[in-house]
Formats: sequence, C-alpha cells, structure tokens
Amino acid sequence: MKIIVPMAGRGSRLRPHTLTVPKPLIPVAGKPIVHRLVEDIAGVLNQPIDEVAFIIHESFGKQVENELIAIAQKLGAKGTIYYQNEALGTGHAIMCAKDSLKGPAVIAYADTLIRADFDLDTSADSVIWVKQVDQPEAFGVVNLNANGEIIELVEKPKEFVSDLAVIGIYYFKDVAVLKNELQSVLDNNIIHGGEYQINDGIKQMMAKGMKFVPGKVDEWMDCGNKDVTVETNTRMLGFLHHDGDELISKKVKLENATIIPPCYIGDDVVLINATVGPNVSLGKGCHVIDSTIKNSLVQTHSHIKNASLDNAMIGNHASFDGNFTSISIGDYSVLE
Repeated sequence: MKIIVPMAGRGSRLRPHTLTVPKPLIPVAGKPIVHRLVEDIAGVLNQPIDEVAFIIHESFGKQVENELIAIAQKLGAKGTIYYQNEALGTGHAIMCAKDSLKGPAVIAYADTLIRADFDLDTSADSVIWVKQVDQPEAFGVVNLNANGEIIELVEKPKEFVSDLAVIGIYYFKDVAVLKNELQSVLDNNIIHGGEYQINDGIKQMMAKGMKFVPGKVDEWMDCGNKDVTVETNTRMLGFLHHDGDELISKKVKLENATIIPPCYIGDDVVLINATVGPNVSLGKGCHVIDSTIKNSLVQTHSHIKNASLDNAMIGNHASFDGNFTSISIGDYSVLE
C-alpha cells in the first residue's frame, strides 16, 4: 500500500505562517499536520505501508524534504519526493508522482485532518472518503445509488443530492487506472477552473463502470486558514486528551503558573506568572511571562509577555509584548 500526498505550494491563506514553513508542516497539537494525516490514514488502512510519496514545490528545500522522508520512515515506509512547481491543479499534482502510481494507494491532500474508524472496502475499485455535513451545498458531494455505491460527484449542489461531502482522501485498488485516466485528461487538455482536476479522471473511471463506494470518517478538520487551524488545534487537543495522550512535557519550567487542560506544552517551555489554557499548543522553547493564553496555537521558540491572547496563532521565533511601543513586523502580519 502507498500513500500519495500532494502538498503543492506554501499557500496564501495562512500567511504569514506559510512564508517560512509550508502549511502541512505547521504543528497542530504539537505534531505537523501532514505527520498526523499520514499516521491517521495508516491507522485506518491497518496494513503495511510500502511508500509515502510527497508532491511539493521545489522551493520547500532539503530540510523540509528530509522531514517528510522521516515521516515515511517512522511508518516503516520509503519516502519519495516529487516536485510540482506550477499550480496546475490536483490532477496535475498527482501525475507529478506518476513513477509511484501503481498498485493499491491512498491519495490524500495535506491540509486536512481526520478521525476515522471504518473497514476499507478493498474489493471496490475506489473508496472516496466522505463526511456527513450540515450544509452540503457548500461542498462537493457524492451521489449514491440504491446499493450505496457512488455514481456521481456533484460540486456545490444547488438542490439536495446528498449530505456526504468529499474530504480529499481517496483509495484506489490500482492507482495505475487513475494514472491512465489522468494522462488522458492532460493529453486532451481537459481543464476546469483553469486547472487539471482529479475529478475528471474519476468521472472517466465511473463512466467505464468501475465501482466506487464511500468511506465515512467520524471527524474532518480543516487547516486552510488561521481561524480554522486554531479551531482544529482545539478539537485535536480534546481528542488526544480524551484518549489519554501525554500532552505536557516533563521538561516544562513553571513559576506561579497554571495550565488548564487540554493543552500541548512542548519541551523547554517556560511559564512565569502565566495562565495557559484551555485549548493551547505551545511549541518547544516558548517563554510565556505575565500573560494569559487560551484557544491559541504558538509554534516554537516564541516569547510572549504582558499579553492576553484568545484565538491567536503565532509562528516560530516570534516576540510579542502586549505593552508594545516599538514594533517590527514582517509581510502579511496581522494584529487585531
């Protein structure tokens, strides 16, 4: 079994956080998004993973590539790096990894997290992972026949089709079949929204009578922008706390400080005259002094003083003093 992870570019909706760190490597509850995603998919598959192929922009650099390969190796799999240097769509991104497109595989886009526990129907030609939603008109959804098989993909239906939204994770019994259909999409220049889409390859498979079934996840968490990433951090902390995971490092220095769970507190964090939580992630080496923080995500080695933060997201090596009179802020920074 393979896992194919298109990661594309750094993205703009999470700036300034994605200027130096690609979005899939931003930590949620102390672990990078893509790391959690790959682990969760492997848990659902419940079978050995031979390869994890990551499709990235070449500008991500060797350090990021090494981190991604390490994620694969932790699963006992080979890590492979492919490049998509032009944003030409989901179908194009997958085809950048065409040397790995053979045999059973899961394709998963790296800006989402899941909680799922279902038996993968490996007899089907494909399983499209879905989540029941309250407002299906805002999503791409699947249309099912009387046997519960997927017969159509419908993008943002104006009239009710189903409430099962496509979340961007797909299983293929032989991903080479999708590869052949996507090659046809590229060769015939089939473009929607200015890009080559995976859906066009899937629709061609459906037209040939291949069997598609839904796989329903329990939770679907987006990491597309700052607000939903902070919300996802909150939800993930709640799940991990409920599961009994150890979220607070033993290498934390506390002086007149209170931690209100659930929180993730990394190694070498210093809390002085501070109240942290609930729903806060503090990465390695952060210092929080004379401050209150709740419902927030702070990456690594950042220093926060004299602050009262709620629904905040702070990057790496940042310095924030709530009593600021002198400011040095880079491109795309936001103070509200």
